[in-house]
Amino acid sequence: MSLENSIKDVITKKLEDGTVEKLIEQQLEKGVANALDSLFRSYGDVTKVIEDKVKSVMIPFLETYDYSKYIVKLDSVLVDVLQSSALENKKLLENFKDLMIPEELKTIKVTELFERWMLHVAENVETDELEVCYEDGPPSYEYVDVRFEVEYNEERSWSSMKHAVLVFECEHDEKMNYEIRIHTWPKYDKGVWTIERNSIHDIKSLRHLDKFEMFLMKLQQNGTKLILDSDGESDEVEPEAEPEATFS
Repeated sequence: MSLENSIKDVITKKLEDGTVEKLIEQQLEKGVANALDSLFRSYGDVTKVIEDKVKSVMIPFLETYDYSKYIVKLDSVLVDVLQSSALENKKLLENFKDLMIPEELKTIKVTELFERWMLHVAENVETDELEVCYEDGPPSYEYVDVRFEVEYNEERSWSSMKHAVLVFECEHDEKMNYEIRIHTWPKYDKGVWTIERNSIHDIKSLRHLDKFEMFLMKLQQNGTKLILDSDGESDEVEPEAEPEATFS
């Protein structure tokens, strides 16, 4: 029996027992399923028809619907959202606005910077453990001791640059303390010092910077030079906070 006759016999038997019909039926089912899946996909023809029909019904309804009863509720929700987000970002926005206003000082003396820092201490120093004075007028908190000092680095003999650290210190409240790194090239800077960039907080912390930190950042940003008219001084600062009067 030739190969062709053998193939014909096999096909004849499969046709007679229904095998070929089953295979055709299975493939036909797959083809129909694939076609329907394609029609109902996001960009399929049937999906497009259904979408158009839904739009034709929904849009006129939405356009004529009375939303007035929801306006008051919507307004209240928007106000709440704006207030909560504004409170969270208020400090960030204020500091950013302040940073955008350039500091016009070309130079500043270290004693003047010390005075600016003392204002910061007076406004922000912790008062919980301070004694209250009742003499000579309304009650007030006792003064806190403050000082500044310039700590010069020991440089190598061949170095053309000098480095130092400017230390502002409040004995009562360590949170008020600052270390500001500065440097100078004596040959070129003619007695003025530069506030180093890494002395200032990163811009990502802008929402957390206080007024004195913002002032330092503006000085550095503007290239304001520091004049060391003193290597150190001490003083006393009166807290701005006012204690409540108590009567025994």
